[in-house]
Amino acid sequence: MAKDWQAVAKAINTRMAERSIGQAELANQARVAVATLRQIQHGVPKERNPRTLAALSEALGWPANHLEQIAAGQEPDGAPDRLAQLESALAGLQERVVALEQRIESERG
Repeated sequence: MAKDWQAVAKAINTRMAERSIGQAELANQARVAVATLRQIQHGVPKERNPRTLAALSEALGWPANHLEQIAAGQEPDGAPDRLAQLESALAGLQERVVALEQRIESERG
């Protein structure tokens, strides 16, 4: 059965907007190439390594199988619990603080 890459693209783009996260930041958190993320965001039909979708799912605060289920045309398992969402948001904030600290330090020195 063909995968629904448009549904995956919609889910990712919606979630990125909800979380105010850009391509570079998401790609970095998921450890995927920006070009790969861009293709997925545009619904390019291409077979993907299941780990890519799992990494993106987790970086967006969803269970690892969330995007795979969407691609397969299935209803994703329940929404992640609030604690998982908060932990994911906190991790993202921590990364941003570290990046800002590094930038400030490099500007000083």
